[in-house]
Amino acid sequence: MRLTDGAGLDLRLAAADVDFATSPEALAGAGLVVVTVKGPATGEAAAQIAPHAPAEAAVLSLQNGISHIDTLRTALPGRRVLRGIVGFNVARLGPGHWHRGTSGLLMAERGAQIERLAERLAGSPCALMPTDDAEGVAWGKLVLNLNNAVNALSGRTLRAELSERSYRRVLAASMREALEVLAAAGTRPARVTALPPRLLPGFIGAPDAIFNTIGLRLQKIDAHARSSMADDFAAGRGTEIDFLNGEIVGLAGRTGREAPVNRRIVELVKEAESGGRRGWSGAELAAAVLG
Repeated sequence: MRLTDGAGLDLRLAAADVDFATSPEALAGAGLVVVTVKGPATGEAAAQIAPHAPAEAAVLSLQNGISHIDTLRTALPGRRVLRGIVGFNVARLGPGHWHRGTSGLLMAERGAQIERLAERLAGSPCALMPTDDAEGVAWGKLVLNLNNAVNALSGRTLRAELSERSYRRVLAASMREALEVLAAAGTRPARVTALPPRLLPGFIGAPDAIFNTIGLRLQKIDAHARSSMADDFAAGRGTEIDFLNGEIVGLAGRTGREAPVNRRIVELVKEAESGGRRGWSGAELAAAVLG
């Protein structure tokens, strides 16, 4: 495995260098189990954790989306299941090569195991911040992750996509709609970037001269960064769209509202999964989503 980032990190690990295993029996001695699978695989992961991890082991979900935590808690009754986020972009650049392409922190719901892990990781490239508002943080991250679909549909790197206002107009509209749905549901997303969530749509939708000067610099987006959904497209895998924009559509339905922007994005991603169109230009995507 090779781990790199835009700040000069270049770490190489061989299986012989670490305590490495691929069978769930290896969970027998765990004090903390970290779940990093894609949303649709959450149930399968829980089925492997249940019979093998000690009952006292905490389970930390570092997954995109919101509802997967309920899947884990239902499948692992009596266990301490904690919510967390990866606040930076990670792209697969080759076999075993993972690259951190933006700034950001790991954050996780406060607990004894999390506190100890945060102490171990302090000062490292993967510093961990415990939080008392894990659900708010998860919703704040989901609002940012609404760009995953826009980036995947664009077929461009994260930096190239975000440099073009037409794509950002689609993203800003999906964020604005999401924040309206969350407000109607009485849910307050936490701040996970330099700007609070309520200011993000206006800033994202700003003219290129403003955003490209300030926004790209604030996020420290390098030339290799792209969304994990773009990686799913490239690999021919199903995506997490139901756990991202789909979460907004579902919440809107439960509160008697509509979410047409996010619903349309879900439709386009599902069409792309089935062999439909990809590589939309910014103008084409804006027309297809916003009319």
